[in-house]
Amino acid sequence: MNQEKSIEYKGVKVVYDDIGAGSCFVLVHGYLETRQIWDDFADRLSSTFRVITIDLPGHGASGTWGKKHTMDDLARSIRAIIVSEGIEKIFLVGHSMGGYVTMAFADLFPESLKGYCLFHSTCFADTEEKKKNRDREISLVLCKRKKQIINVNIPKGFADDNQERMKEEIDRVRKLALMNKEDGIVAILNGMKERPDRTNVLRKSSLPLLLIGGMKDNYIPVEVFEKLVTIAPHAKILRLQNSGHSGFLEEPDASEDALVRMLK
Repeated sequence: MNQEKSIEYKGVKVVYDDIGAGSCFVLVHGYLETRQIWDDFADRLSSTFRVITIDLPGHGASGTWGKKHTMDDLARSIRAIIVSEGIEKIFLVGHSMGGYVTMAFADLFPESLKGYCLFHSTCFADTEEKKKNRDREISLVLCKRKKQIINVNIPKGFADDNQERMKEEIDRVRKLALMNKEDGIVAILNGMKERPDRTNVLRKSSLPLLLIGGMKDNYIPVEVFEKLVTIAPHAKILRLQNSGHSGFLEEPDASEDALVRMLK
């Protein structure tokens, strides 16, 4: 049975769901998402494993502590949850921005990992162009125009080929995104903008690593994904041929199979 829980970190409430039993997956959502984006996927995994899904501080039902949430601090909030739960090691799965947090966790707390997965994500810092885009989004949010960002960004997270087939799912994800408060969105954007490059962490072969890429991803071009593959030759690779940036929704069977193989 799904159980909503919370801890306090940096003076704010951090909310998470805990389902299933056994070896533990922690699923970390992306920008403009909430833990609920994982609901169906977590249910799949929970038949065999314990699954924790978290509202990162700044998104969902979790609080916001300031104008910038660094990826390191978000990683520390995950660490605080697993310490609170008495879990020794987890397999960490980070989607998109959640992958930036996962890279920070792998850098700071490798001893707490059985392995990790970058799910439509990278180890790279923002380019100057990307930083300017983040600043533009911050300006829009401060002008009370977050809906404009959401209406563009959420559909773009699915392959162009899947827009019609997944219309209901896209609408659901859009509604989840609208739940995020303006101050939290700004704090997350500021944190992403200033995150360091963690290529050196990805190169380390001491931890099992799964790289999942969408071959129709509108955010991460195939050539960028293949660069990650080159950097981490020790990684297991899943190329989702019919997915954009949301493979756990677009191709859940293949995504689940790859993760189960990693943890087993």
